[in-house]
Amino acid sequence: MLTLDLQGAVALVTGSSRGIGRATALRLAEAGADVVITYFNSPDEARSVGAEVQALGRRALVVKADMSEHEDVETLARVVAAELGRLDIVVSNAAGGGFRNVLDASLRQFDYAMRVNVRALMLLAQHAAPLFEKRTLPRARVVTITSLGGTRALPQYGLIGAAKGAIESMTRHLAMELGPRGVNVNCVCAGTVDTGALRHLPEVEQVLAARRARSLTGLDLTPEDVAGAVLFLCSSLADQVQGHTLVIDGGSSIQVA
Repeated sequence: MLTLDLQGAVALVTGSSRGIGRATALRLAEAGADVVITYFNSPDEARSVGAEVQALGRRALVVKADMSEHEDVETLARVVAAELGRLDIVVSNAAGGGFRNVLDASLRQFDYAMRVNVRALMLLAQHAAPLFEKRTLPRARVVTITSLGGTRALPQYGLIGAAKGAIESMTRHLAMELGPRGVNVNCVCAGTVDTGALRHLPEVEQVLAARRARSLTGLDLTPEDVAGAVLFLCSSLADQVQGHTLVIDGGSSIQVA
């Protein structure tokens, strides 16, 4: 039976103390999943999300982890195995990299952008794979989160954009590798969502205004909109969706001009 019901599933959502990660953690909990919440520098906000998950009647596990560090990802997997025993869903949402022109970037800044985005996904997939073997769902799920900057140019977004493009490519390759092992791997590419992180982007108001002007729905894009797409990809309704990038942007990116 096709359903959005995730009762009994265990979901890990990285970078889930706020923004898209928080909305996704809550949406999956509403659908019945227990949720592992990770954070790097927002402990109070992460604990608040955990409390909201518990208020929905689900288990919540809050873990501090720098997803770009192998030791942290290894420890995270070990804690999940000890506390919850398995994984059914992984949402790779934690991101970073800083806003700057490519011509002004240092090697250290480039390396960090790749570590916190692309390397993190590789490590997460490697450590999640054994935990998927004990899954409750018929098929496990990996959902990555990218942005339109992975295929389009935005001011001072070059390093992050390059990393987002690499994530979409790695998503396809992970689908090829994990698909035969009972895992669906897909990507949600979010349009311009007004989160706290976006406020550090130069010319943010102009970017938001341009998105609103091009929207074909007339609605602002919210973290909850993105979380809804993640829920769909984690559900049995998306059993045959594999290695795909689903764009959530109100149609703003389909127009030529």
